Amino acid sequence: MSETTTPATATPPDRRVSGVSIRLDGVTKRYPGQDRPAVDDVSLEIPAGETVMFVGPSGCGKTTLLKMLNRLIEPTSGRIHLGDEDVTDQDPDRLRRRIGYVIQAGGLFPHMTVGTNVALVPRMLGWDKRRTATRVDELLDLVGLDPAVYRDRYPRELSGGQQQRVGVARALAADPPVLLMDEPFGAVDPVTRLRLQDELLRIQEELGKTIVFVTHDFDEAVKLGDRIVVFDVGARVVQYDTPEAILANPAEEYVADFVGAGATLKQLTLTRVGDVELRQVTTAVVGTDSAQAVAAVRSAGHDFVVVLDERGRPISWPTLAELTRTTTVPAAVDERLPVVDLRSTLNDALDTMLAASQGGVVVTGRREALAGVLMVESVMAAIQRSRAEVAG
Repeated sequence: MSETTTPATATPPDRRVSGVSIRLDGVTKRYPGQDRPAVDDVSLEIPAGETVMFVGPSGCGKTTLLKMLNRLIEPTSGRIHLGDEDVTDQDPDRLRRRIGYVIQAGGLFPHMTVGTNVALVPRMLGWDKRRTATRVDELLDLVGLDPAVYRDRYPRELSGGQQQRVGVARALAADPPVLLMDEPFGAVDPVTRLRLQDELLRIQEELGKTIVFVTHDFDEAVKLGDRIVVFDVGARVVQYDTPEAILANPAEEYVADFVGAGATLKQLTLTRVGDVELRQVTTAVVGTDSAQAVAAVRSAGHDFVVVLDERGRPISWPTLAELTRTTTVPAAVDERLPVVDLRSTLNDALDTMLAASQGGVVVTGRREALAGVLMVESVMAAIQRSRAEVAG
């Protein structure tokens, strides 16, 4: 059996943990008629409460290994432990009710409402109707969907990003300690993908599950992962470490090639928007007197205002000239407003600025409340610092 691969350090003690550790001992999968195993003698330890990203080329075995964790694929040999419990021979249906599973497009049942989709596992576990209904509403709120608006809708009435949020809510319904995610954000557009990534970071910060996440996107792995496992063919573990360590010290030329060019720009993925200084801006609430808002903007020496709705969420940022042409602060929502979260990376912020042809982005925090504005100059300064650190 191969030597067990373990991460360098443990989860920070101040972080909430509701997950359990995962240990793989010599896990192997052989398919009839194939000369080489799809997964060859993998031993791996995943600490409780951490997000571990599986990356590697197509066909390397990472998805097969993921599906063996909840026995959608049965291992040929080896043992799988959740916490102190060996679940290798446990009834697979019983095991799957203890493990959340999220796939592309959410995997929702189209003939069921959003509420019924989310309630599936609690009902299988025999929860009563009141407890189930309360849990459904809690989870829809957790993933940023108003229960009153979305509970009775059908998947066809949702966008791709909304379907994916429902898929995450369903996977969390019975409060499982482990969440498996198989390229869950691969089928949505880049802007939606960024927001879903930020939402997952927020949920994980709140819940502390053990998450195993398969992705082809190394930037996504750097952004979301506490640890990254880089696999080669047969699910050979080439490197298992923090994103910082893998970027700074690839274990092999293979890892360096997989990480790819632009290492300096990838360093931006290690820095969160919340780690840099944000510019505070003048705000105005919809429906208030425009003249007062204009006076406040001029007094502060700014040339634009961020308009907030009644819950403090930014909906537009008109220029001073645009605001002077109104009598009350407009309630119109700017669908192209460039917005990132405090948990977004500087790389996300730069991409958002470029996509919107703007010199800055609006930054939101908890419950989408305004946190400030990040300007392109701050991102450029961070790039220069990263280059200096790499060079020095």
